Amino acid sequence: MTPAQYVEQKAAASGSSFYYAFLFLPAPRRAAITAFYAFCREVDDVVDDAVDMGIAATKLSWWSGEVSQAFAGQPSHPVMRALMPHAQAYGITPAHLHSIIEGCQMDLEQTRYLDYPNLQSYCHLVAGVVGEVAAAIFGQTQTQTTAYAHMLGQALQLTNIIRDVGEDAQRGRIYLPVNELQRFDVKAHEILKRVPSERFQALMAFQAERAHALYDQALALLPLADQRSQKPGLMMASIYRTLLKEIQAQQFPVLNKRVRLTPVRKLWLAWKVQALGRL
Repeated sequence: MTPAQYVEQKAAASGSSFYYAFLFLPAPRRAAITAFYAFCREVDDVVDDAVDMGIAATKLSWWSGEVSQAFAGQPSHPVMRALMPHAQAYGITPAHLHSIIEGCQMDLEQTRYLDYPNLQSYCHLVAGVVGEVAAAIFGQTQTQTTAYAHMLGQALQLTNIIRDVGEDAQRGRIYLPVNELQRFDVKAHEILKRVPSERFQALMAFQAERAHALYDQALALLPLADQRSQKPGLMMASIYRTLLKEIQAQQFPVLNKRVRLTPVRKLWLAWKVQALGRL
């Protein structure tokens, strides 16, 4: 299997909504974003599949070394071998990849976030930086598009957090800020035991409104000159925001159910953005 085939398989097998946004890109950009996404999946899977935190930390340390080695001209992993031919063309730096690894490292060391600014720091590493790299690969021409990409990344990450509350609880993690749990009188043990309540629904409604506000802020930041090139990001916004609305419509069953959109619906949402050029 070639490195290109490896990353394509990694991206397709994940079942992620991101894959649908890649389908409409020209071949060189699609190859670059697929390799970059495969890197993100590899390091994220280290944490999600972790049984022993020490072993997971060792694996992330290996990835950090692999990034440095790859930019020194000696990539060994198929993901880095697929990614490196695109790094210079799209401005991908070691700092970008090390930041993403740092965000994954936070998942090994931290299972609670005291307040929203604390959570934002995490979102910056695991989603904002990802958005920044993706925007460049998609064809960014305006400086302000970076701010849009960071804001959109944060909105997507908060949608993930809302969707995955129950699954994260099974891993002992609660991303919802502690001071906001206190504000809505939701106890950590209720989330960890996956006990729904009206208080929990009110907390999640608050989180959803914040995410919607971030989508609005991101779209307002996107320069007109880059709207065409950033269609893949707009596809992601459409798919994830539709998912968020679906979770809201079902009254936040996220403690005991993973709400999903069908592949056909995701493809339809992506196609509409491709055809109309907007959400």
